[in-house]
Amino acid sequence: MQILKKTKLKALKKARALGAEGVLQVLERKGLVGRGGAAFPTAKKWRMALGVNTDTRYIVCNADEGEPGTFKDRLIIEKNPQTMVEGMLIGAYVLGAKECFIYLRAEYEYLRKNLERTAERLVRKSGMDVSITIVRGAGAYICGEETAILQSIMGFPGRAMFKPPYPTIEGLWGRPTVINNVETFTCVPQALLYDDWDASLRLFSLSGNVSRPGVHERPLGVKVSELVRLAKPKRRLKAMSFGCFGGIMPVDMDLPLTPESIRMEECQHGAFSIIFIDGTRNVVDISYSIAKFYTYESCGKCTPCREGNIRMLNLLKKVRSGKAQRADLEIIRELAEHIQATSLCGLGQTSGNHVLTAMKHFPQDFEHYMRR
Repeated sequence: MQILKKTKLKALKKARALGAEGVLQVLERKGLVGRGGAAFPTAKKWRMALGVNTDTRYIVCNADEGEPGTFKDRLIIEKNPQTMVEGMLIGAYVLGAKECFIYLRAEYEYLRKNLERTAERLVRKSGMDVSITIVRGAGAYICGEETAILQSIMGFPGRAMFKPPYPTIEGLWGRPTVINNVETFTCVPQALLYDDWDASLRLFSLSGNVSRPGVHERPLGVKVSELVRLAKPKRRLKAMSFGCFGGIMPVDMDLPLTPESIRMEECQHGAFSIIFIDGTRNVVDISYSIAKFYTYESCGKCTPCREGNIRMLNLLKKVRSGKAQRADLEIIRELAEHIQATSLCGLGQTSGNHVLTAMKHFPQDFEHYMRR
């Protein structure tokens, strides 16, 4: 795997030789974008923080990885934490940051000691005047959102904040803060050091009704059939879900997986987690489970998400009971669209994707319960 190649502080040495602007130019030329889901150009994000006139900036590595079905960052923290930390050090060098934070998912506590030792060793070997602090995650899905993660680090409840200002302008303690996820920081030194670094490679987390769940590195455009072959489904597949927020679509073996092709099905690629669903499952049941997840994980700050997801959950429960009317399905659709349009943060704005895409692609599953 390209993502597991170790750079052994050679990339940091090269970064110092290139200078901050030289590093940004290389990252732009190599086409590195964020791997947490938004695919925002990394160099552009760093430039935004550099453009603020201040002597204090912060680096945050998002290792919360709370999206169901996503476990690629765990693989990196287990197998190649040194390259991830080196990416943070390069970011600190470019931005002139003195303090860095790793926001580690609460369930990954067993990885903390090794990560701490790795960070201490690399900071010492680098000779940089910088600290790396590991913050234990709050066990909340919302803390994957960039403003909520900052609130949690500062000791407040993990709740989303209004934007703008964006964290790159006004983040931790009101200072510019760059937030990238584990995979992005790991790619930074690899993109700098290796001429053959391939920007098209992605880590696919495969799980669900399969015999071989796991993480596989493949280029964008890989066909669904290739990933199905790797995952070895137990039965004939029916659907695939891109995590909770990415939506649900039919399994098309000939489909090349790119952000564009996935959006054509009104889904979102996110962090390229794919949960395979076989023909023994009803997609309404899957949507119901996701609705329960969103109801539990909503931070409760904004009304559309807090109240709307509970209402949507209850309507899906009514569908599954066989007591729903046709009008209830239309209410579910309108409710999901309203929550998307009016919620404060990405959690609420995507919390209806699962049911909207399920209703579009699998109307027969809803009909199954309506007939009852």
